[in-house]
Amino acid sequence: MRVAAFDVDGTLTTRDCVVPFMRRVSGARTIASRLGAGAHRLGPVVVRRDRDQLKALAAAAAFRGRRLDDLERLAREFAEQVHDGWLRPDTVEDLRDHVADGDEVVLVSASFELYLRPLATLLGAHAVLATRLEVRDGVATGALHGPNCRGPEKVRRLHEWIERHHGDRSRVSLVAYGDSAGDREMLADADVAHWVGRRGRAS
Repeated sequence: MRVAAFDVDGTLTTRDCVVPFMRRVSGARTIASRLGAGAHRLGPVVVRRDRDQLKALAAAAAFRGRRLDDLERLAREFAEQVHDGWLRPDTVEDLRDHVADGDEVVLVSASFELYLRPLATLLGAHAVLATRLEVRDGVATGALHGPNCRGPEKVRRLHEWIERHHGDRSRVSLVAYGDSAGDREMLADADVAHWVGRRGRAS
């Protein structure tokens, strides 16, 4: 069995999708002011170096207190916007080739699972492993449910998924697509790795 793992931002899309989604949910001014206040408390050195902490602050600013059904509606609308205007033709064509060949396609991304699930449906992908939001009683707490899905976390989550579905990593041929340092570990773990540039086809 062949599994094709795709990063999203910059790999399947022409732009970062995380911040536009949070702006859609919370309003640009609200998130900017709350995030600015949080960043000030952390200090400039931490903000520059700790992307996970910065994302946690941003998630708290954008999602805390929002009902899950409302977030899911916004996520579906956002996924359609991404699908209709922000996709890279080259890697999306690669993804569709994998689907047509009968490969299992997985989106493995630091982006939010909330809008990647409807995007995966539109693209024909089989599974999503991404950053999740904590929800209690149908309301988002503003916290992340588990770690930000980037770097080594991508590999850990992907291996868990492969083991659940195939028993062992050695039983699948893994093809991975990524464009940044956050994908380095996933690409290094793959049997075939495609570094996707800002221009041109996957290479």
